[in-house]
Amino acid sequence: RWSLPMAMSITHRGTGVALSLGVSVFGLAALLLPEQYPHYLAVLKSLSLGPALICSAKFALAFPFTYHTWNGIRHLV
Repeated sequence: RWSLPMAMSITHRGTGVALSLGVSVFGLAALLLPEQYPHYLAVLKSLSLGPALICSAKFALAFPFTYHTWNGIRHLV
């Protein structure tokens, strides 16, 4: 039977893995891609993505970090 602490622990581990993979991929991309960051930012801006997609992407990037941080602080307390 699922309990809240068990679900929070699994989510904490999942967000930790996602953050590790994200930082590793970003760092590897920074080393291997030929252009600098401003070039890729300009390409992203030229796609003219809608505000709903941009907000969803921001949430998808911010949620693992905030959940993992606050759950770690909760665990330490």
